[in-house]
Amino acid sequence: MTPAGIAARLHASVDEALHLFEDADERRTALRPRPDAWSAREVLGHLIDSAATNHRRFILGQSADVERFDGYDQNIFVSRNHYQEAPWRDLVALWTAYNRHLAHVIANAPADTLTHDAASPDASTRLTLGYVMEDYVSHLRHHLEQIRQLLGR
Repeated sequence: MTPAGIAARLHASVDEALHLFEDADERRTALRPRPDAWSAREVLGHLIDSAATNHRRFILGQSADVERFDGYDQNIFVSRNHYQEAPWRDLVALWTAYNRHLAHVIANAPADTLTHDAASPDASTRLTLGYVMEDYVSHLRHHLEQIRQLLGR
């Protein structure tokens, strides 16, 4: 897929999610289906963390000399960001703005950089920048479906 195609898919996903998020019950966004599971706020927070991590990957991956894409511990990030206590509307605004910017970054990435590759965070395989960008959107869509279920929509 081209950078423009990936960016368009991300934009469409954001627009679709905004319909899901609008008028969500603030109380329901904080409900955890199980004590060891994330609430809708925490899932959205995880998507914010994912955006931040992938932003770095999208920028650095445009250079041919990147050796490894960095990773992070998602549970530590969700916990230390205290998403559970954050207002839903604030999380939605941050997530929306960040992803619109990432769509801009992706759309403007030179097409020839999508073949640049680097080791995965655990160094088990090599990943192209194009794969990382496409996987980001797929990952985001997976979690949007999770949020849809948590919100009962």
